[in-house]
Amino acid sequence: MDIAKNIKICLLQKNIQMKDLAERTNQTQQNLTNKMRSNNFRVSELEELAAALNARLQISFIDKDTGEALF
Repeated sequence: MDIAKNIKICLLQKNIQMKDLAERTNQTQQNLTNKMRSNNFRVSELEELAAALNARLQISFIDKDTGEALF
């Protein structure tokens, strides 16, 4: 899963720049850019990003055989 790509899509949909998202999450733009490059986020960071985007974070496990969400 490419989390960074999904975050970029959200930024486009919300018309928010990366520097603004960095400010909203109390980090430098360079730090956020590095995380986006490495595509390495903790769940708590994703929750912060979702809040800054006025969104809800949803994480799902999907069965590879059926494509169905596991609950």
